[in-house]
Amino acid sequence: MDLGIKGKTALVCASSKGLGKGCAMALAAEGVNLVINARGAEALEATAAEIREAHGVEVTAVAADITSEEGRAKVLEACGQIDILVNNAGGPPPGFWPDWQREDFLKALDANMLTPIALITALVPGMIERGWGRVVNITSSSVKSPIGQLGLSNSARAGLTGYVAGTSRQVAAKGVVMNNLLPGLHETDRAASLVKATSDREGITVEEARARRNAANPTGRIGTAEEFGATCAFLCSQYVGYMVGQNVLLDGGAFNSTM
Repeated sequence: MDLGIKGKTALVCASSKGLGKGCAMALAAEGVNLVINARGAEALEATAAEIREAHGVEVTAVAADITSEEGRAKVLEACGQIDILVNNAGGPPPGFWPDWQREDFLKALDANMLTPIALITALVPGMIERGWGRVVNITSSSVKSPIGQLGLSNSARAGLTGYVAGTSRQVAAKGVVMNNLLPGLHETDRAASLVKATSDREGITVEEARARRNAANPTGRIGTAEEFGATCAFLCSQYVGYMVGQNVLLDGGAFNSTM
């Protein structure tokens, strides 16, 4: 299937590894030129080189903290014309509700709500002017099924979801399509660290901890960055013009709901 996005340019945030890298790789495979971003310059440059070699597209790597005003300014300065925006940032740390203070919520909002909104505000007007654009916000399955210890993330991502619900419908007639992609557990460094923590805490092997985790999912496994990236690429394609403001859950069926 030709996704119809060859020659477009995408900004993919937090894309040196994990799900962001999966999205960047999948877009590059469709002939999309990239601006990629992460805080760590070494891993980012390695990913940029890997993408160039694999797919022959133009890749601009900008090492910066996208959640800071300075970092966003640096990334946007390097962007030029952006047709596709993939918003992504790591979530705030887990915790217990009595311990969260105002400052904790402000940090979470900055990273997981206000940063994507700032990038949308900066880049969508150009998409409207050109009559075509795609925005995919990587949020979390916790938007559908909140996780108690991730209350900071639940709150900030729910706020972004509400913003997108309204904004996506305001820009759809201008050719700009905006949706959210909600990952469940995938094979990332974060997932590996959680398995190791379970192994250490319960005195079982890493293999046993992984098998137990996988068995809890209806598919008997967790997702891969490659299939997540492919879903993201589809949400950036020519085929989603009538798919507006949706929350696309990619969790192997872990969230159990009729509707």
